[in-house]
Amino acid sequence: MGVFAAQIIQKPLFASAAIRSGESELFVKEIEWVSVMEMPVENFVREKEFVLTTGIGCSGNVELLEKFVQDVIESGASMLGIATGRHIFDIPDRIIDLAEKNDFIIIALPWDIRFGDVIQAVLEEINRGMQEERQQSEEIRQEFINRVLEESDVQEITEALERHLGLPAMITEYDGSMRAANKVKEDVMRAVETGETQLLEDFEAAEHLGSQFSEHRLHPQIYVLDISGERWCRILVNTNHRKQGYLWFKLGLSQEISWFMMNVLEHAVTACALFFIKENAIEMTEIRLKDNFILHLAKNASENENALRSKAELLGYDLSLPYLCIVGEIHLRSKKADFPSFEADNPPTSSLQNVNYYIQKEITNAAKFLSKKAMTTFDENEVIIFLEADYHIYTETANQFLDSVDRRLNEMLTEMEITWGIALKRDELQGFHVSYKEAKTALEMGMRKSESGGRTFYSDTRINRVLLAMSESKEIEKLVKEVVKPLADYDQKRQTDLIETFMAYSKYNGNVSQTARALHLHRQSLLYRLRNIESLTKLSLLEADDVFLLELTIRLWQLQDLHHMQK
Repeated sequence: MGVFAAQIIQKPLFASAAIRSGESELFVKEIEWVSVMEMPVENFVREKEFVLTTGIGCSGNVELLEKFVQDVIESGASMLGIATGRHIFDIPDRIIDLAEKNDFIIIALPWDIRFGDVIQAVLEEINRGMQEERQQSEEIRQEFINRVLEESDVQEITEALERHLGLPAMITEYDGSMRAANKVKEDVMRAVETGETQLLEDFEAAEHLGSQFSEHRLHPQIYVLDISGERWCRILVNTNHRKQGYLWFKLGLSQEISWFMMNVLEHAVTACALFFIKENAIEMTEIRLKDNFILHLAKNASENENALRSKAELLGYDLSLPYLCIVGEIHLRSKKADFPSFEADNPPTSSLQNVNYYIQKEITNAAKFLSKKAMTTFDENEVIIFLEADYHIYTETANQFLDSVDRRLNEMLTEMEITWGIALKRDELQGFHVSYKEAKTALEMGMRKSESGGRTFYSDTRINRVLLAMSESKEIEKLVKEVVKPLADYDQKRQTDLIETFMAYSKYNGNVSQTARALHLHRQSLLYRLRNIESLTKLSLLEADDVFLLELTIRLWQLQDLHHMQK
């Protein structure tokens, strides 16, 4: 951060000084520091420095003076002040010619101007310039914040960057989706959105950013990319350890980066972060309202129909459409687990909320593909969906919808799966609550009857519902215990599967060969198990009535947990 050479020369102290070369550079060359230097220069002069000398080391030797001036020019200094009247009486023409060829500023200072006064004047001007720059930077920072707080669009951040720094700029989501752009070519925006960008190597990026700002906290976050033949700089916008998006800007061909520019860019990144935080907060509030509404719709009987419909309209839902209810239980493939202990999720920042995010995304995509409305909410490890469906083809709609959801989730979240229960909603508004209970019942029956990851329609659970009704009888409960408990106790003690063996045997209508193949057992092993079943139950598998009684009691036994839960 410095001031232009012209600002230094215009101070009263330099009224008697004479500009001997580089007058056209006075409003171009910046000065960031001032020092007194005599021969040799070596590496003691830095860039953008105002160098003062008496020429005492040259002892009147023009060649030595020329070498000194050449070294100062090569060091990157902006201006040289030579004290005249004692060691150098007049600056030689060859020195002036050398300076002009290199667009370098030389001023002749009368001997009576003290270097101490010069240094003080220059530092005061530099400090004043720095203070003005800080003030301007603070005003810009406040402008950015006000833009965000005043409900302005993120587009205004890019416009402010162009206004204050002359930079074409754009803001994108983390996935490349364009949010705002100002003076950016169409092919550049298209390339960013499709990911057709190439990150430059560090040495190439240094050509654009330089290393003089490496100490600025923003510098390590700036990357340079090639986009459609143009060089663009990209800064990550990060909020609460979440990667939200990027701020992009393009430097002009002859435009040099400065501390002021770095500070303004930092303010712009902060404004982008605040905008994303505010947007996320609004979105989360809306999601929470919708979640609570759908959860209430599913789990509570409707009290005020008009109020419920009005609230639904405010949230963008149409309760007059025909719906079916789908309830899913989320669990690990290897074993059922209640989330929050879910740890096998992918990506690494996994949590139940992240799993829900991906499930919600695929539900939305599947519903959009079928051109159906969908209302979704989550309750711990349970997903509840009300999906628009024509009553006469609701099973086909449900299967198409779940095929799409399951296919994508199986690719993205390989360690988890969802078991589904489906029920059709009745016409009345109360039907949302009833259909949820029915879908929940279908899910629980499906989990008891088959492997996880399946689907069960409530309409296919009629037999099990009849069995549940039968199980209310004390006599039936006593009979179930007498017949099945010996098998259950034997299975638990010996770690066998006699109950599952019989159910498979019944499924294949008593065909020993088919049952043995299905259970991956040797024929003799299966026959041994069947004899054990007969021995423990005192029933014969050759008698149709005994087989019927055994299958009926086992089914009732398997439904006992569900029965107690229903009560």
